[in-house]
Amino acid sequence: MNKHFEDSAYYLKRAATHAKLGVTEQFRSVEGRVRRRLGREPEPEPGRVESIVADVRSAERRAERGARDSLAGARQRLGGLR
Repeated sequence: MNKHFEDSAYYLKRAATHAKLGVTEQFRSVEGRVRRRLGREPEPEPGRVESIVADVRSAERRAERGARDSLAGARQRLGGLR
């Protein structure tokens, strides 16, 4: 008899999950309209190109910072020799 209860619990959880997915899908358009009217539209996720551009910019900043640090160190060493 216990196996029957386990099976019914499994199918009940599965049915609840599918019901939630169905309700979410059904009201997705309504949610979008409400968010637009309230001015709370979610920020779009950055696309592939935007994320690559951001990565390149951060690498460029790191390289500039490293070059400045290297030059400052070289100037200090040369300044000590004079």
